[in-house]
Amino acid sequence: MNEPSQTPNVPRGPAYLKVLLTFARNSLIRDMTFRTNFIVQCVSATSWTLMNIGFYEIIFSHTGSIGASTGWGKYEFYVFLATTWLVNSLVQAFFMPNAQEFSELIRTGNLDFALLKPIDTQFLISFNKVEWSSLSNFGVGLLLLIYGVMQLTTRPVSPIEVNAITVVLYFFFVLCGVAILYSLMIALAATSIWLGRNQSLYNFWFYITNFSRYPMEIYNTGYGQPLYYTFTFIIPVLIVVNVPAQLMAQPLAATSESIVPLASFAVVATLGSLLASRLVFKRALLSYRSASS
Repeated sequence: MNEPSQTPNVPRGPAYLKVLLTFARNSLIRDMTFRTNFIVQCVSATSWTLMNIGFYEIIFSHTGSIGASTGWGKYEFYVFLATTWLVNSLVQAFFMPNAQEFSELIRTGNLDFALLKPIDTQFLISFNKVEWSSLSNFGVGLLLLIYGVMQLTTRPVSPIEVNAITVVLYFFFVLCGVAILYSLMIALAATSIWLGRNQSLYNFWFYITNFSRYPMEIYNTGYGQPLYYTFTFIIPVLIVVNVPAQLMAQPLAATSESIVPLASFAVVATLGSLLASRLVFKRALLSYRSASS
């Protein structure tokens, strides 16, 4: 008599959340084992952020806005800057250390053990380690966001209105931005299977994400237009920060005629980026040869 077949106990639904929380807890315990190093990393990250605020204070002492007729004045841009830090801190905390170690897993053969575990390989590789010190910039960004919004809502001339729907949409599109950057990062990491080492591709990731640190309107003129269309519709890094920042800060450029199509495209771009990165990752795994083979 044949015995009933047994299927692997693969985590589903809420079980993945439990695994993620376990990863986060273990990472925090590891960081707290070396508390001085953790504190130094937090202080270093916060100091870099505060120096950036000082840098832009100097810039706005010479000009009233970033880009002519864009509406990105001092406090609008502070909302933009805060959004940049919120997105980047989440990416650096949850995905950056794991993507950087992917090529090392391939080189040492430890990817074999990841493939044997009864859990989705991409999930395991993406969330295995959490760099808690990177979240210090998230806190600074949140404070700067609150400060910028308060200044915009209480100014005597043309104050903006922020309601609960705006706040919910803002954080929704922040997560969309995180998903887009994650998709780009994991796709580049997956190329390690074909290339062995891909440090130059990580440099490429930093180069192109630098374009997302400024309002997209400044690129939409003259020689900047090829960059505008490339990094909006082909590699959609410009919408990562611009969409949530425009929703919250409401600069002159964020009219109802422009922000609704852009926000709709951000959702499509997020889903498309996640799907494309998934396909690249799965295709790369098919080309992987075990260290024992």
